[in-house]
Amino acid sequence: MNLHQYAETHEVTNQVPPLDGINLYRSDLPLRQWVHRYRGDWADEQLSAYGQLAGGALMRAGFLANENPPVFHSHDRQGHRIDLVEFHPAYHELMSAGIAHGITSAPWTAPRPGAHVARAATMYLHNQAEAGTSCPMTMTFACIPALRLQPDLAEHWLPKILSRQYDPRNLPMEQKSGLTIGMAMTEKQGGTDVRANTTRAWPIANAGPGHAYELLGHKWFCSAPMCDAFLTLAQTDKGLSCFLLPRHRPDGSRNQFYIQRLKDKLGNQANASSEVEFRGALAWMIGEEGRGVPTIIEMVALTRFDCMIGSSSLMRQALAQATHHCAHRNVGGRPLIDQPLMQNVLADLALESEAALALTMRMASALDHADDPHEAGFARLVTAIGKYWICKRAPAMINEAQECLGGAGYVEDSILPRLYREAPVNSIWEGSGNVQCLDVLRALSKEPGIVEMLFAELGDGAGDRQLQAHINKLQQQFADKDDIQYRARQLTEDVAVALQAKLLLEAGNNTVSDAFIASRLQDHGRVYGTLPRGLDVRALVERAQPQAR
Repeated sequence: MNLHQYAETHEVTNQVPPLDGINLYRSDLPLRQWVHRYRGDWADEQLSAYGQLAGGALMRAGFLANENPPVFHSHDRQGHRIDLVEFHPAYHELMSAGIAHGITSAPWTAPRPGAHVARAATMYLHNQAEAGTSCPMTMTFACIPALRLQPDLAEHWLPKILSRQYDPRNLPMEQKSGLTIGMAMTEKQGGTDVRANTTRAWPIANAGPGHAYELLGHKWFCSAPMCDAFLTLAQTDKGLSCFLLPRHRPDGSRNQFYIQRLKDKLGNQANASSEVEFRGALAWMIGEEGRGVPTIIEMVALTRFDCMIGSSSLMRQALAQATHHCAHRNVGGRPLIDQPLMQNVLADLALESEAALALTMRMASALDHADDPHEAGFARLVTAIGKYWICKRAPAMINEAQECLGGAGYVEDSILPRLYREAPVNSIWEGSGNVQCLDVLRALSKEPGIVEMLFAELGDGAGDRQLQAHINKLQQQFADKDDIQYRARQLTEDVAVALQAKLLLEAGNNTVSDAFIASRLQDHGRVYGTLPRGLDVRALVERAQPQAR
């Protein structure tokens, strides 16, 4: 008897080819169209180049960086305190690529129409390959407006913060070719309530903006602790104030900045988040004393925008994986993508993804025109609306995409588990859902012209009867002040969906806008895959599929 004939039990068939090496920009028709719509078309070549990098080398690096998370070393082998975090080379590869391609600097160093749009698209591509490195790049990008409030410090720090060279060496800033900036606000006892912070600052000599202080206290969350400096908050005699705290003192010695431990997180594994203590750490005040929250909000507004980009990009990568799988996987003798119920699911996911992208790119366009009062008002309000809605939608959307792959989407060989673990961080980081909704109410009630800006933006609903009815209902909801804080989530959701519907209508693709309005402004099922009859779901799925270009 020849036992060798039984060595193989089956032939491998009906497996999906890997989606490796694809150009994430050229294969994404909605992204290209929204970039062009908001005057980012001049960046096509550089976005195509980064799309190829993100879908190839950086995608591979993303898996490596997550399989080899950062390691904290409190002391060297001789017993000296060093407070170093060691990263895998793949992490540095990702950081180097993002910084070299302007994610941390481009709109500041080369402002032009569509600059924020192009930068948002670059981040959208990068974040699909690996989201953990987006955190330090986001903070480095977002610190610029806050630092510019203190011109003397800005003159000293900004040239290297805006450099396109990534320099991970643990050296004083004077010896480095490029710098990254982090943030440390949250404390144990306060969480979101930063005014409950207990970290204390004492002036070394003179007090006030631009002067040196020593800080004593703790921070419960300090993301990317190997950054070269951090924006942080501490109490002075005049209240909570903002400070720039470097890892090294001007004489080259270590600052009194101590990492207690790294956080063991659900996702964001490639990034090191930590608890830290300041034991007489040297820092310089930024902005007016006692006005620390308004000062650091200059940074937080942009990091919240990057949460919109982050969640939108995670949804896009999940959608690309789901549509690719269903196009190549047969069930019952037919490709999944041709089966009506799966088409309903995929089309619904495609609508969610494109609506998130549309609002994100419209927000980037507002940043490109921040000197226009209408656009500045839009950015002020929609930062909170988009941060709430897009980030809240991402986990369920990605889970549904994961389900399209069945068990294959639940194992670590697939990118879907990482996307799913990553999804909740953007709804929590920089203020959870309730914080965003309360900020929406604050903007609408306390900032002149914001309500008028919103309804001017919505207009007549681009002539659509259903959207116009939804806008009229919104006006009634805002006029009713009773229990408005209790209703804040519903109000924020209704505004977000109205804005998305209007943007999709104006873009002129009736297949997309009709389906979105029919499913989001009318009675709709409570899970994805419950689109009403009569929609061109095949066209929606084909539009969303990664295209070979």
